[in-house]
Formats: sequence, C-alpha cells, structure tokens
Amino acid sequence: MATAAPSEPLTVLGVCNLCEAICGLRLTVTPGPDGPQVTGVRGNPDDPLSRGHVCPKGVALPDVQADPERLRRPVRRVGRGADARWEEITWDEALDLAAEALAGTIREHGRDAVGVYLGNPNVHSLGSMTHGLRLVRTLRTVNTYSATSVDQLPAQLVAWQLYGHQLLIPVPDLDRTRLLLVVGANPMASNGSLMTAPDFPGRLRELQARGGRMVVLDPRRTETARVADEHHFVRPGTDAVVLLAMVRTLLDEGLARPAAYVDGVEEVRAAVAAYTPELAERHSGVPADVVRRLARELAATDGAAVYGRIGVSTQGFGTVCQWAIQCLNALTGNLDREGGTMLPEPAADIVGQGFVGRGHLGAWRSRVRGLPEFGGELPVSALREEIETPGEGRVRTLLTVAGNPVLSTPDGAGLARALEDLDFMVAVDPYLNETTRHADVVLPPTTALERDHYDLVFHGLAVRNTARFTPAVLPKPEGARHDWEIFRDLTLRTVDRLPRVGRGLKGRLGWLVDVAALSTEPRHLVALLLRRTGRTTMRALLRSPEGVDLGPLRPTLPSRLQTRDKRVHLASPVAIGDLGRLQDHLAAAAPADGELLLIGRRHRSDNNSWMHGSARLTRGRPRHHLLVHPDDLAARGLADGDRASVTSRVGSVTTEVRATDEVMPGVVSLPHGYGHRHHGSPQARASAVEGVSVNDLTDPELLDVSGNAALSGVPVLVGPASPEAS
Repeated sequence: MATAAPSEPLTVLGVCNLCEAICGLRLTVTPGPDGPQVTGVRGNPDDPLSRGHVCPKGVALPDVQADPERLRRPVRRVGRGADARWEEITWDEALDLAAEALAGTIREHGRDAVGVYLGNPNVHSLGSMTHGLRLVRTLRTVNTYSATSVDQLPAQLVAWQLYGHQLLIPVPDLDRTRLLLVVGANPMASNGSLMTAPDFPGRLRELQARGGRMVVLDPRRTETARVADEHHFVRPGTDAVVLLAMVRTLLDEGLARPAAYVDGVEEVRAAVAAYTPELAERHSGVPADVVRRLARELAATDGAAVYGRIGVSTQGFGTVCQWAIQCLNALTGNLDREGGTMLPEPAADIVGQGFVGRGHLGAWRSRVRGLPEFGGELPVSALREEIETPGEGRVRTLLTVAGNPVLSTPDGAGLARALEDLDFMVAVDPYLNETTRHADVVLPPTTALERDHYDLVFHGLAVRNTARFTPAVLPKPEGARHDWEIFRDLTLRTVDRLPRVGRGLKGRLGWLVDVAALSTEPRHLVALLLRRTGRTTMRALLRSPEGVDLGPLRPTLPSRLQTRDKRVHLASPVAIGDLGRLQDHLAAAAPADGELLLIGRRHRSDNNSWMHGSARLTRGRPRHHLLVHPDDLAARGLADGDRASVTSRVGSVTTEVRATDEVMPGVVSLPHGYGHRHHGSPQARASAVEGVSVNDLTDPELLDVSGNAALSGVPVLVGPASPEAS
C-alpha cells in the first residue's frame, strides 16, 4: 500500500467486488488514530471496463469496514436458543474447535455427514476461489451446496451441454449491439449478471444513440423496462413458451443461418414444432404477432443479442429458457458475431486452464429426494431434508462460507429450524446473521478493502476484455486473518486429524500439491495463471492499477469450444427431455381460485441478503412492500398501504402492500434479501426489519430440471392481515 505523511489523505485505486460489475474505484484514504480509513469513494474514469461508474453499493464499501457489528475476532456460541451468548476466543482455539468437529464427524459418520454451503460472495473473493475450493475438495463430501442453485444453474448446465464447459457462457457484445432483447433480467439495477457490464445505463444510451433498440419481456415494469424502447408483460413461468415460439418462427420461415460448426438444428426443429406463437400468447399474454416480429427482427439484424438472467433461471423451466436463448442467438447467426453474443478472453483463463471443471450431471444424487448433482453440487433446496432425515449420510455438521441461506434459499424458516438439529456448525463470515447465529463457531475474515483482489470469474463474462489486479487498500489489522489463511489453516488442521491409511502414491502426491497451493498467497497463483495465457503479466498489472485494456470482444469460435469435437451441440438432451414436462404444465396451468403468482425483485442499493446494515443504503423510500396491481387489491378488499397476509404452501408472512401498475394483473412482487432480525445498525434495521423474507414463501419442491430453485412464479394467496398480525 502507498504511504503518506500521517496527516495527509491520499488517493488509492481500488475495486468494488460486491457484485459482478467489478467497478474500478478512486478511494480517499485518511490516516487516523485507529489506523487509515477510507473516507471517500468515487468511480475511476481511467478504468477501461467500468469507465468511472460506481453505484450506491460501491460507495457503501467503507460502511462494512467501519460497521461496529462486524466480527473482528472468532466467536464461540455458549448455550442455545434464547439463552445463547457469544464469546471471543483465540484463532488457535477457534480453528481447532472447527477442525475437530469436521474431522470427528468424518471419522465417526463418514465424509457425507459433513455438509458445505457456499454463498454468493465466495465468487467475488480471490482467496475463496484459490483456497476455499481446495478446502471443499479436501472434505470430499457429496453434500456440497451453493447459491448457484438459487441463481444461475440453468445457464451453466446449458453452457456445459452446448459449449462443453459450465462457465463458457456467451455474453452480449454490448458496446456494438444494435438490438438487445432482455428476458427476465434487470441490468439497470444489476449492471449485468453473467454479463459483466458496469455502467449499463451509459452503455444503453450509447446503444440507442447509434440507432439500436432494447426490448424487454418481464412480468414487472422494472428499471430496465422503463427505459426500454419496448416492453411486454409476460406471465411468470411462461417465458419458455415465448422463446420456443420464436425459435420455431425462425425455423418455419427459413430465417435460420447458424454457423457451420453448429450441429443439431433438425433435432431442435422437431423439438419446438408444437410451440406456436398463438400457444405462447394464450399462456404468456405476449401477442402472437409480437412473438413473430421479434424473431424476424433478430434474424434481420446483424448484431442482435438475446439475454436472459435471474427471471428466466429461477423458474420451473429455467433450463428450457436458457437453452432457447442460446438457440435464438445461434440460429440467427449472432453467436460469435460482433454485436451479437461472444466469448470474452480473460487474461487468467480459468476455463481453458482447467481451474474449474467442465461440469457433469447426475454423478450422484441426493439421499432423500434423489435430486441430481451438477458440477459437484447438489441443489440447495435439498439441504433441509438432508439435515432432518435420519439415516446414513445425514448431514450432521455444516460448514457455511459467506452465505445466509436462511434468507436466500427456499423455505428459509424451515431451514432455520433444521439448523438447530445439527451436531455442530462452522461459519466463515464477518457477521452474525439469520444463518450464522446457529453456528457453534464463527471465523471472520478481513474485509474487501484489506485484501488483494483479482476477479477470476467475471473478467471471463465481461463485455470488454480487460484485466485488473488490486492490492489491498488498507493494512490487515493486527490479529486478523484473510479468508485464504482461514481456509489454509482449517484444511491442514482437519486433515491432520484424519487417518491417512490407503491414500496411495497418487493421493499423497496430490495432497502435496494441495499443501503447496494452500501455502501460496493468492496473488502468486494469479501470476501463474496469467503467465499461461501470456496476455498480460502481474508486473504489468501492478504498473497499471487502473486495469489493462485488452480490447473489444472478438470472434473465437470454434477454437474456444470445450466440446470434444469443437462443435456446438445445439440439441441439448436435458432441455429437450424437459419439454414433455412443460407440455404437462401448460395443460394444467389454470391458477387456483384467487391465486396470484409471486416474483422477487432487487434494487441497485440492495446486495442480496446482506449490507442491509448500511444506513446509506437503506435510507429513502421503503422498498420492502408487496407490489400488487390495483385490480388485484380491490378484488381482495385491500387498499394501498394496508397490511396483508401472503400465504404459500410452505408459509405465511404479513407485510404492507403497494398498489402499482408496475406489475401485471395476477402477479405480486416481494424483494429478495429482506427479513433481517439479528443484525444491522438501529437506523438501518428499521427498513430491513420491516420487510419479510420472500424465501419464507418459496417452495423447495418447486424446481427446474437442473435442480435450480423455482423462486419466481410461486402460487400465493393474498388477503387482509388478521388483527393480531397488524
């Protein structure tokens, strides 16, 4: 870190790694009696990817650093229930306690009795990527879960089947796109997701200034829909029918022009034959002539891209949706074309270098429901039952890393009850929250401002090729540990407590490699990855902390494909195999009497299920209300501002309603990540606690074929709250 006279503030270049936009920052660092503090945050105009953009979450980074409720030392829970209290312990005590619990469970009950849950922030932390994954691999349990299966699993499964790798996901070449069709995504709030597009608002203005257009299909008039050239409401859970009807239109009208390396077109033609635009209109509400016109416009535009994200992934037919999106891009000839969808070329190529596996499906299945794994992880919707159901392989000890599944996964209230049945729980997390409060020991890492960062994942999903290494902005406090140091020590201490008989020469050599990697700082592992591609070096990145521009996206297919034959296999067996279930669903799709469909929503000042302790992010108009169309409110005897009960198969909550035509009739919306009861500053907690957790209503039995949770389109009943609840 650069130094200055004790009384002089200085400017340091940093990064926001809170979301996928990975914006570059200019930070004002001011010395103080308790050490240097970040006192100002601005976007860095010299960053070649983010170009000066910063959102409210980035500005709030210092709030995490200064948060008095953030844990600075390991803590152990003493007692249970209402009598539980927390006491600080030393790192040696905490790591030994955690390692003995993990190893003891394995010795007595086998490896599968240990469960692991990895939250979303893991992929935003260099240390978690380089060292946390090795800890998980060392535990070798089938009971590994992550936020992937409440977020993006369908997109990864489709990428694996079509392109040969779960992270080989084409992104819109946004800086040259002329027609962008957005389905179930809100990049004005997210700045892209599985499409790293910082300053999406600015990029959209540029798209429209060059004569381009953006069209949005969504059951809510989102921030993105409001600025679109065209928006159409679509009934939740029916996006697949609309997309399949567009694919059929291309094929029926002779508009398809796939590249020579694309196979399976005739199989796709046969698979989509039943999905007419009229069928799509009947089920989705999108007019048949709009479906046909959009398909024709995609085919007629050189530089068109279809992009779908959370809304199409987190529904019952997410895999079909993501497959149909890839079909549209490939069949219109816009796959691997400037302005279409392309594959970034990251300087640290975790796909090409095999840092992350290609993916596999059904190598094992969950013990209770028989749900298939994908890429080594089971669907998190199965976690509760794997804890509660007796028998061999029951999860007895759970390790959570940077996650709050009680707020972010289906039937969170039920999961919270199940966590009390564990023999032991370990959490690597800087906060006591709705999940970690059930832990027996919590190991808090340093914050993002105190550790080095290189984004191993999102440079590979960015709309421009860049690379950036950011040294720690603030020094590591005395007695603190980085996450990679926690993973290193926990792995080594756990293995030391396990028998080593039968490992064999290959196993011993593999373990020596793991030990060497665990003992290496993340920045040195990044340097090795950079050296393998040769596109830049760590030395060059240290000389250019604002980032190195490696140029616009460029055609790379078929050479970048990870399929064995270097061809795109468009006829996904999993997606096509799920069309029969889709037909059955459509045949029985009539809602029950009075039933509404629940969807989530996000705000640019929200960060999933955390950072609601920041006063600056929770100020302003409350965001926790249930959005309801005025006609639906009137039909239930409710008025704007009333308190209402919302009930699903698994639970019921009470919250205020807001009348708005922002949602289509028959649809209601609650934000994701609210419902905090156990942390947050008093001034910030007022907003966050007023809200309820939407995942007290979502149903773990509603799943996509991939195992992804169907959080969108959940049937609910809405009515006046009881006097007791009010």
